[in-house]
Amino acid sequence: GVVFTLHHVRPEGEHVSGPNAHLSVTPEFLDEAIEAALECGLTPAALEDLPARLADKADDRKFVAFTLDDGYRNNAEYAAPVFRRHAVPYTIFITEGFVERTRSLWWETAERLTRLDRPLAFHGEKLSLASETERTAAFNRIAAFVQTEDEDRAVDVLDETARKHGIDPLAITAELTMDADELRALAADPLAHFGAHTVTHVNLRRVDPTRLDAELRRSADAVERYLGRRPCAFAYPYGFAAAVGEREFRAAAEAGLTVAVTTLPGVLSARDAERPTALHRVSLNGRYQKRRYVKALISGLPFRLM
Repeated sequence: GVVFTLHHVRPEGEHVSGPNAHLSVTPEFLDEAIEAALECGLTPAALEDLPARLADKADDRKFVAFTLDDGYRNNAEYAAPVFRRHAVPYTIFITEGFVERTRSLWWETAERLTRLDRPLAFHGEKLSLASETERTAAFNRIAAFVQTEDEDRAVDVLDETARKHGIDPLAITAELTMDADELRALAADPLAHFGAHTVTHVNLRRVDPTRLDAELRRSADAVERYLGRRPCAFAYPYGFAAAVGEREFRAAAEAGLTVAVTTLPGVLSARDAERPTALHRVSLNGRYQKRRYVKALISGLPFRLM
């Protein structure tokens, strides 16, 4: 089977066309993706149920689980009705710093900065924004800074730059993500499940063991505080090879999390029952919103060619 990754789900008119476009799909495409999975014979399952189902040798079904990272408000407004229409469970991963409005979504801040109508002074550099190519290059420069410097410091630098240009990074967080009351309201949906996604959305592979353990346990504490039930599921921020590895897989299990997902591309097999805190996922990319692409991904063929 397959575990799908989503972020934003919002109408075409709200669809981001810039460097974050891959993180945004329309409700219509989500509907098509669910239909494609059902047409391929996949059985919808909640992510938290996958380890037991994969370990059951008498169960030869193939499964599909839908997951959404970061807790965007549009998940409740636009994605949840699509899942309800098909009676498909879904899991939303919550970052405490976003819910509490103490941590900015740096990639959203960076994109808004690159929409300025004048060159951007950033960390001693002047980044031209005169063309779409230059805007993309500026975004990539900021992303590289966040991904190679101390992440907390880099986000602080980016936030301060944004404030100097009249952009409030935490207001963006409040605009885009659900607060605790909204999460509790969505939790009334029996199809809605919730997992932890750290406290600060930091690259876990770049923090020390004490910080790693705190990001795992405190984020699970936060989900339990918001919703009254301790989560057993977790999503590693970023989730690619430079952000997660064997140390993080072990730490998640030691923190009491029974299933955890990366963004490393790949489909599910029975062997995944042996390493349920290291599951691969398949991203539904906003730049490729076609039913035939979904069916190709479900087949697993693209990953055998990688």
